[in-house]
Amino acid sequence: MALVEVKVPDIGDFDEVAVIELMVKVGDTIKAEQSLITVESDKAAMEIPSSTAGVVKELRVKLGDKVKQGSVVLVLEASGAVAAVAAEAPTALAAAPVVAAPVVEAQPFVASLVAATVSASVSAAAPAHNPGAPTLGLPHASPSVRKFARELGVPLEEVKGNGPKGRISQDDIQAFTKDVMAGATQTKAQAAKAPAGSDGAALGLIPWPKVDFAKFGPIERKEMGRIKKISGANLLRNAIMIPAVTNHDDADITELEAFRVSTNKENEKSGVKVTMLAFLIKACVAGLKKYPEFNSSLDGDAIVYKNYWHIGFAADTPNGLMVPVIRDADKKGILQISQEMGELAKKARDGKLGPAEMTGATFTISSLGGIGGKYFTPIINAPEVAILGVCKSTQEPVWDGKQFVPRLMLPLSLTWDHRVIDGAAAARFNAYLGQILGDFRRVLL
Repeated sequence: MALVEVKVPDIGDFDEVAVIELMVKVGDTIKAEQSLITVESDKAAMEIPSSTAGVVKELRVKLGDKVKQGSVVLVLEASGAVAAVAAEAPTALAAAPVVAAPVVEAQPFVASLVAATVSASVSAAAPAHNPGAPTLGLPHASPSVRKFARELGVPLEEVKGNGPKGRISQDDIQAFTKDVMAGATQTKAQAAKAPAGSDGAALGLIPWPKVDFAKFGPIERKEMGRIKKISGANLLRNAIMIPAVTNHDDADITELEAFRVSTNKENEKSGVKVTMLAFLIKACVAGLKKYPEFNSSLDGDAIVYKNYWHIGFAADTPNGLMVPVIRDADKKGILQISQEMGELAKKARDGKLGPAEMTGATFTISSLGGIGGKYFTPIINAPEVAILGVCKSTQEPVWDGKQFVPRLMLPLSLTWDHRVIDGAAAARFNAYLGQILGDFRRVLL
């Protein structure tokens, strides 16, 4: 028998990383490639495996320590042959970094049983089982187990760990999944969801019709995409929970469109194409500043007025509707907004938008200008309290007091939350927006 130092192998482009979990203790018998500790950088967490089998004689690190390549993790008592190999050539790190993925990117297996409208904010309903995870901090589980739970859509904080100190293992995840499938266990989301809530019964409505469409003719069944599942659940909630009203108006953008066209000609070499949506964003910021209730949110019985103006714009992508956000639109010019919109729209189409680029909006614009239509009723993007819908502009005869003249008219559809905004304020907001679009110099006032 010989003593072998197990060291941190090559961990990539990190000078030092913090030890966030000790997975073994003195006296434990471990196998080769068994995980010893978990380290974490600002971007990822990873497990450090043992280069050889043996018995742990001494731990050289503790929670919170900083380690790097070559740092000694522990001392093992190993057999002579294995010890010699391990001492001369420590095994390279085999485990891939486990990046904490956003909840929306999981492809849930268990979660599909409890509907796509799972909300992390639901705390009133207690689970039907007795979770063994700690109540503070993260559940006691290794990154590989966390990854396994994410892949199955299992809420790790609700799983009872049967390992030392309540540690959750892969077997615990599998057992939890089987119990949910068998109906022996409920998740918090299931407990919070009223029976048959997805078919309208929870609202006192008649059940949703169940139809065998195939008996009427050929069909093709396709699973709904992840983005549509997520956005659909939000839209359903917002449509039901918000007392929404929509005002329809027309804005004369004849001069503004001429200015937009000339601006694009002058800046043709820059590669930045100015769209009407960029002008709409600036016009909406002016309207939001004049009527601040449109730039607010409800928080219980209070109204939160935001002193920043982040404007979301709906982007149609192959994967579904996404809403990138232009931050601090009040501080940016038309050219800068146009450039950012182009970059964000491309990232949305390529599926590369990050969560930070789709959150924090105070007001949203949904534009169908490139497609057509006249008016529509957009659904408010909660926790915002209003949304502007715009359709394709058309040439229309407008009476100027003496005769009908052709003017380019832009249809506006403003949907607002009647709990925060009243009809008079909505009418004033739309009218003011029309005035700005008719004479954009008002933005400077």
